[in-house]
This record gives sequence, C-alpha cells and structure tokens, in this order.
Amino acid sequence: MKNTVFKGAATAIITPFDNENRVDYTKFARLLDWQIAEGINAVVVCGTTGEGSTLTDEEHRAALKFAVDHVGGRIPVIAGTGSNDTAYAIDMTKFACDIGADAMLVVSPYYNKATQNGLIKSFSAIADASTKPIILYNVPSRTGCNILPQTAAVLADHPNIVAMKEASGNISQIAQLASLTRGKLDIYSGNDDQIVPVLSLGGIGVISVLSNIMPKKTVEICDRFFSGDVKASTKLQLDLLPIINALFCEVNPIPVKAAMAAMGFCENTLRLPLTQMEEEHEKHLLDLMRNEGLIK
Repeated sequence: MKNTVFKGAATAIITPFDNENRVDYTKFARLLDWQIAEGINAVVVCGTTGEGSTLTDEEHRAALKFAVDHVGGRIPVIAGTGSNDTAYAIDMTKFACDIGADAMLVVSPYYNKATQNGLIKSFSAIADASTKPIILYNVPSRTGCNILPQTAAVLADHPNIVAMKEASGNISQIAQLASLTRGKLDIYSGNDDQIVPVLSLGGIGVISVLSNIMPKKTVEICDRFFSGDVKASTKLQLDLLPIINALFCEVNPIPVKAAMAAMGFCENTLRLPLTQMEEEHEKHLLDLMRNEGLIK
C-alpha cells in the first residue's frame, strides 16, 4: 500500500486578498493557524477555492512557499500545481517539491481537455517529475474532462500517484473507481454533500470547502465515521446540508469568500471573472451561519 497523504478532512483553503487585490499574507497566516488549532488534518493551497487560476506565476509560487514555511510541518500542505499546460504543471510541481510541500493536487487539463490516453500520458509525466505524492483531481463540471475509473486504475500503478479527489458527483462512477483501484488509490470526496457516501465506499476523507468555515465539524463527520458511529456521522452530514448548499449556490469560491469575510478572516475580494455574491444569496448564507453560531 502506498503512503497516505492524510486521513480525514483537508481544507481547500481560500487565498485572502486585501482591498487592492494583493495576497494578504498576514491574514493568510492567521487563517492557517486557526485551521490547525481547530484540528484540520491537512490544507490544500492554491487550488480551485484558493483562486489558483488567477494568481500570477510569481504569486502562486510565493503563496505555496509561504504556506509551507508557515505551517512548518504541523499538518500536511498539499500544493495545487495542476494546469491545462502539462509543461507548466511539471515546472510548478518541481518547485513545490523543492520548497517542501507534502503532496500535489493535480487537476485534469481544462479548456483544451484530453483523451483518456492523453490524461494517462499527462499525469504520468507530472508524476515522473515529482518527488512527492500526487493526488489526481477529477472535477469535470469545471474542466470538461472526466477521469474515467479505468483511466485512474492505470494511473494507480504509478508509484507517485497515490490518491484521487473525486468531485464528479457521480456516486456510481466513484463506486467503480473504488472497485477497480482498491488498495492502490486513496479516494477523497471532492464534494461536501457526499462525504459520508464516499467514506461508505472506502474513501478516507474529504478535500473540503465547508471546512474553511467549519473545520471542527467537517473533521467530526470523518472521525465519527471512522470510529464506527456511522449514524452520528450521517446526521452531521445531513444537518449541515443547508449550509453546504448555500456555499455552492454560486460558483466556488464566491460564497465561501463572503462567509470568511463575515467571520473576519479576509476581505470579500475576488478576482475577475469572479464577482461578489448576489445580495439575496449572501443574506441566506449569513442567516444560516448565524444559526450555526459562526457569526453574530
């Protein structure tokens, strides 16, 4: 069995910007410390939720290095290094390895997409260049490119490819993935509304948006399941469904940025083409957060 990067909940962490749309490292440090204090099992930096696609190359590298240095080995730091340009993904992966990231999250190529054979060749080339574990990231709703279970099974034979973040939303596909790769590929839920279903198929955790605002509760869903209290885990999953839905009523990370701003962790600043949350949606989200005691 390959080494597991983490078990439980990892936060796909936001990148806080100041009012001039620069990365705010003071708030980033505070956010990382809070996540660790709340018991999160790992963090993913510069992924989808971290607006990695609109960071400049210099910002991307600086944010990754800052997170690795600031966390200082307290929990695993997983670097978002994927791209639709395989050469760039290789270069960013090498950089993240060199600065001490614990693992890479590599999304399937977006826009230009790929055939399944192209996915095998692209991910294999990135994994060949890496000295750290690779977590594949399947999110076809954003990339237009689905990593089929049969493709993942081929990639699972690569020693550096250790896991899959599955955000297809297709439970039947995830079941097939689990069946084909058992013992060779760890599976993480990529959707907060499917944590328990994925765990029930042998998944070992979640890479979460919800845990930006509720890290303890997200970890608890996993911990209760692992301890055998599936009923309590399921209850938590269902109880949190309204707030999970509100966090995805507009494209991620628009709602979670609004939520984190309301909690005082960042400015409600995003980069175009993302814009601030619609007023009606934001009011609903903040009402749910008040009910959870997250804000006053």
